[in-house]
Amino acid sequence: MAADPQLAAAARALASGRPQEAYPLLSTRLKADPDNPVALRLMAALGLRAGRAREAVGMLMRTVNLAPDYETAWADLAAALHLLPPALALSAAEQGLATAPSSLGWRNLKGAMLERAGDFAGALAVFQAVVAERPDLADAWMVCGHLLKTLGRSDEAVAAYRRAMALRPRSGAPWWALADMKSFRFGPEDVSALRTLLARDDLADDDRALAAFALGRALELDGDRAASFAAYAEGNRLRRRPGARDADQLAQERDAAARVFTPALFAGADGGDPSPDPIFIVGLPRSGSTLVEQILASHPDVEGTMELEELPGVARDIAALGRARQTAYPDIVASLSGAERAAFGRAYLDRTRVLRRAGRARFIDKLPANFRHVGLLRLILPNARIVDVRRDPMACGLSIFKQYFAGGYGYAFDLADIGAYYRGYVSTMKLWDAVLPGHVHHLAYEALVADPEAEVRRLLAYLGLPFDPACLRFHETARAVRTPSGDQVRRPINGDALNAWRAYEPWLGPLWNALKQG
Repeated sequence: MAADPQLAAAARALASGRPQEAYPLLSTRLKADPDNPVALRLMAALGLRAGRAREAVGMLMRTVNLAPDYETAWADLAAALHLLPPALALSAAEQGLATAPSSLGWRNLKGAMLERAGDFAGALAVFQAVVAERPDLADAWMVCGHLLKTLGRSDEAVAAYRRAMALRPRSGAPWWALADMKSFRFGPEDVSALRTLLARDDLADDDRALAAFALGRALELDGDRAASFAAYAEGNRLRRRPGARDADQLAQERDAAARVFTPALFAGADGGDPSPDPIFIVGLPRSGSTLVEQILASHPDVEGTMELEELPGVARDIAALGRARQTAYPDIVASLSGAERAAFGRAYLDRTRVLRRAGRARFIDKLPANFRHVGLLRLILPNARIVDVRRDPMACGLSIFKQYFAGGYGYAFDLADIGAYYRGYVSTMKLWDAVLPGHVHHLAYEALVADPEAEVRRLLAYLGLPFDPACLRFHETARAVRTPSGDQVRRPINGDALNAWRAYEPWLGPLWNALKQG
């Protein structure tokens, strides 16, 4: 888009956190030129800042229809759609595609929204049609690979990732995608190609990090722990962002929660939606939560969905209400009426309804970070069940360190930060146990591996579900699994990973020391 002084000034004001300066500039321009794509996109950004996602989506849809080659607007639209409830986001994408049936942008967005709504087969059909028409699109092949992996079609996923690799030889993404398939093993020629890729001096940092994580995985499987750890450490070094303070933020959240979510608050609480449908699996990533989800999803009364962003979305809505009432979150929660609590509980259920495709009585929300929202859950969904899956801190910490996280896990790239965050998670769960005794069911991954039937029976009893032997044959259950453990939960339980961290023990001092503090 051509440079424009007035719009450039509005963009600078937005980037500097001064929306009050940007609004009059954009309003004036749109009155004079209502079809200006840049002004529309920037006004949509203002709407998003104000929490008006639907209005922003409408403006961005208009923007891309006016300027189909405006890549930044397409990216903004994709991000904005993810802020809408899945059903609304899918409807908007379908509406946009109806206006331009041959548009690659709208086809990609429809596929992405089908995936978000849990229709992985439908999403795959969209992207397979795209690559059939445009076999030169590496990104579309990558999405096909991810969807095929989710659906358990591993051989086809590998082929899709190989196609993306051939089309974009300097990309690290296909290499990590292959490494992230836990059942995949690199051959000697792959290891050689990875080393050659990492020797280039023209790789972007993200591609180098992805390739380093992939090499770490390949060398780990070859038994070279020292070289493997060095590769993982290099990948994490490239991903680490100076000033990340996730553990400090979690500690602040825990202190605020202790102030607000008191036994007196819960004793006097009324309202909330009474539905017993949701089962929340919480904890830290790489803790065994996907295994627990697969076990429960094998029960005829339980449906597995995915890691849902709907509860954090409800928390953001409550925070926005607090701002309107000049009360910060979480303090605003204590002043909600029973009717308001019920409304927020229903909002969560409404947003997740489109994801419940099997029509079962109960469903699972497996977003690990929901451990931060246990108190809120008790108030808006008092009959929901919460399962905290916990793994040995050394094993969990190392597993996090070896996993490439695209975003949202700033603590994951440093062993000491991981240890501090683990301590914060445990402290937060101790708070919930103190103010809501017995409300959360704690399940140790090691105990589950040691005696699956006993732990599954105990878990089902907590959930009020009858025992079903299918839960012990979870690996036979055919369902889509999006997490990195998708391959693993399609095999019977084994204890191979319980003490695997000891092979890396010489390099785990920072994790050990951080876990001992506090």
